[in-house]
Amino acid sequence: MTDETYALLCDFYELTMSNGYFLNGFADKIVYFDVFFRKVPDEGGFAIAAGLEQVIEYIQNLRFSKDDIKYLKDLNMFSDGFLEYLSNFRFSGDIYAVPEGTPVFPNEPIITVKAPVIEAQLIETFMLLSINHQSLIATKANRIVRAARGRTVLEFGSRRAQGADGAVLGARAAYIAGCEGTACTITDKLYGVPAGGTMAHSWIQMFDNEYEAFKTYCELYPHDTTLLVDTYNVLKSGVPNAIRVFKEVLLPRGISKCAIRLDSGDMTYLSKKAREMLDNAGLTECKIVASNALDEYIISDLISQGACIDIFGVGERLITSRSEPVFGGVYKLCAVENEKGDIIPKIKISENVTKITNPHFKKVYRLFENKSGKAIADQLCVYDETIDQTKELEIFDSEATWKRKTITDFTAKEIMVPIFIGGKKVYDVPSIRETRKYCKEQIDFLWDEVKRFEFPHKYYVDLSQKLWDIKHKLIKENS
Repeated sequence: MTDETYALLCDFYELTMSNGYFLNGFADKIVYFDVFFRKVPDEGGFAIAAGLEQVIEYIQNLRFSKDDIKYLKDLNMFSDGFLEYLSNFRFSGDIYAVPEGTPVFPNEPIITVKAPVIEAQLIETFMLLSINHQSLIATKANRIVRAARGRTVLEFGSRRAQGADGAVLGARAAYIAGCEGTACTITDKLYGVPAGGTMAHSWIQMFDNEYEAFKTYCELYPHDTTLLVDTYNVLKSGVPNAIRVFKEVLLPRGISKCAIRLDSGDMTYLSKKAREMLDNAGLTECKIVASNALDEYIISDLISQGACIDIFGVGERLITSRSEPVFGGVYKLCAVENEKGDIIPKIKISENVTKITNPHFKKVYRLFENKSGKAIADQLCVYDETIDQTKELEIFDSEATWKRKTITDFTAKEIMVPIFIGGKKVYDVPSIRETRKYCKEQIDFLWDEVKRFEFPHKYYVDLSQKLWDIKHKLIKENS
C-alpha cells in the first residue's frame, strides 16, 4: 500500500458521518476524542503503549488523492461540497499522547485528539489499528521478556504473522518491549531492529551428512555461528557433530563464541544434557538457544525446571499474541466546544458499567512515591486542574469510593505530551533504541506485585474529585 491509499483505510461510516457533519454545518466544530482500552490482555497488570510513530507518519502524509475522490464520487453517496473538502484535506488539530513504551492502564487516555469533527472522525480507524496492534504485541513481548529473567529473547514470528505489516511492525513493537532482535530482515532495514538468524533443517538435509552441513556453515559464517542440532538426533549426532565442528573450525581461529539451537523435544532434558556435553568438551562459552511455540508460561516452566537455555527464540505466540489476540482499544468522544469556545463534557452511558466513559478534556498524572521512586497510582484530572505536590492528596477508587488513600511526599508527573499542535508536529520522535530504553525504565517504576503474571495487584487509575463530580452529574442527567 502507498501512503496515499491510507486515506481510505477507514471504516466506511467515518465517511458517511463526515459527509453528514459537512452538510449540517458541523465541519468546523471542535471535538475531543480519547483513545483508551478497557482490559489488559492475558489478565496482566499493565499494558505497553506502542504504535505512535506510525500514527504520526500517517497524520503527516494524510491526503485524499484524485483516485480516492473519484472512487467516492462514483459511489453517488457524497455531496460535491464534501468531496471538495476532502480534496483539500489536511489535519489541523492537536494530538496529545503518552510516549511509546509507557506502561498504561485501563480507562486512561493513551491519545487525545482535539480537532474539527471531520478530521477527528476520519483518523479514527488507522489510529486504532496502529495503537491496538503494536500495543498488543509490545505487551505480550514484555511478558515473555520478563519470564526469561534476564536471558535473551529474540522475535522469530514473521512467517506466522497476520500479513506483512503484522510481521514488520510486530517485530518493531517486540523490540521496544525488550526483545533483543528479530528474524525479520526488513524490520532491521526500516527501523533498526537488529536482525539475525541461524539455519533451517533444510540446510542440513541438503548435505550428505550433518557433519558436512555444520562444517560448511561454520566455514562460511565463523562469527556468531548457531547450529541447529535436532534434525536427526540431538544427543547422538547433533550435539557431537556441533562440538566436532566448533573444535575443528572455530577454536583454531581463536573463536569461542558459538551456539546450538534446539527446536523440538524435551527442552529441559535436552538442554541439560547438551550443556553437560559442551562443558565436558571445553565449550563453556557455547550458548544454547531454544525455539518451538514458546510463550511466557513455557519459558517460566523451563527455567524453574533448571533448563540450561541462554536464548529463547519466540515466534507465533508472540507475533500473534495467541493467548489473547485483541487489544481492545477504543476511540470515544469526550467533549465538544460550543460557539463561545467553552468545552462541554460528553459521556457514553451503558448498562455495562465498564463501558461508561470518562468525560471531558483530561490530563493524566502518574503519582510517584518519593521514597521508593515507585508509581503509586494514576489520576485523571480535568484539563485545567493542577496537582499541588506540596500538599497531601487524597485519592480514591472511582467505583468503590470508600477505598481512599492520602498520600504525601510524592511527585506528580503528566504522562501525556503534545504531538501535534494546530496540525504541526511539535514532538521529536525518539530513536527506537531510546524508546526501548525508556520502556525498560518506566516498567522499573512499577511494583513487582503489578508485574505478576497471575493475579497481579490492581494498579489504580483514579479520577480527581472534580472529574468524578462531572462524570456522575452527567450520568444522573442522562439516566
